Amino acid sequence: QVQLVESGGGLVQPGESLRLACAGSGFRLAYYAIGWFRQAPGKEREGVSCFNVRDGSTDYADSVKGRFAISRDNATNTVLLQMNRLNAEDTAVYYCAALPAAWALQESCVSYEYDTWGQGPQVTVSS
Repeated sequence: QVQLVESGGGLVQPGESLRLACAGSGFRLAYYAIGWFRQAPGKEREGVSCFNVRDGSTDYADSVKGRFAISRDNATNTVLLQMNRLNAEDTAVYYCAALPAAWALQESCVSYEYDTWGQGPQVTVSS
């Protein structure tokens, strides 16, 4: 069974950091396009960060550029999202998503039609 298992959410104060992990179960993430998304209460889901299959580059939402970093750890079959200098606007449920790389046809990784999603840990930034 193919699953994405996320960890690392929680409650932090503004300015602090969190690291989310997305582990692949039943498949190798190295062969998949991976993206992180988030959804805040009352808002639409938005792309946070992802890998572009065509050239391996990374994309970030403007709101997180310079603060968040996505990375792969193929040894542990995990994709990480390091989140620094968190603020209240980062409060949301965060999801990782995967798609076989061969099916990643869109120009931007934010637009890939991901077909496997994690359970979505809550990240709350509050003083």
